[in-house]
Amino acid sequence: MTRVLVVHHDVDLSDQEVDALRRRGYDTQQCMGPIGASCPILSGYACELAAGADVLVYDAFMTGEPDGARRLVEGMRELHPDLPIVLVSNSFEPDWVETAGVHRVTPLVGHPTGDRLVTAIEAAISLARSNPTDSAPAGPA
Repeated sequence: MTRVLVVHHDVDLSDQEVDALRRRGYDTQQCMGPIGASCPILSGYACELAAGADVLVYDAFMTGEPDGARRLVEGMRELHPDLPIVLVSNSFEPDWVETAGVHRVTPLVGHPTGDRLVTAIEAAISLARSNPTDSAPAGPA
């Protein structure tokens, strides 16, 4: 069973995403991210919840500040470079989103229905499996 960590600043929207994923067979946990408590990732420490997940579903505005989600994604990538991340944005894709390279995410723009979440999660997992070293620095030439 795929383990998903849903990180969202809005508990009601998080509940909807978690319920939709559980109905589709995913093992899910929730976190409010930096808005709900101190975030170890933003302090450069590992996150036990993230370390126990197969994929992360992040709210693009989880920190409540314009640059916070970008810093959180970059920090997560540095600590867990191969952990798939789906970045959910109900309205627009932030301009800092990278779909390849070190800070890559799988974006999901628009309403995150259960089916759309599953499609994005499976795409993120597939990408991570096909490019497990995509985030690793290139070796000497």
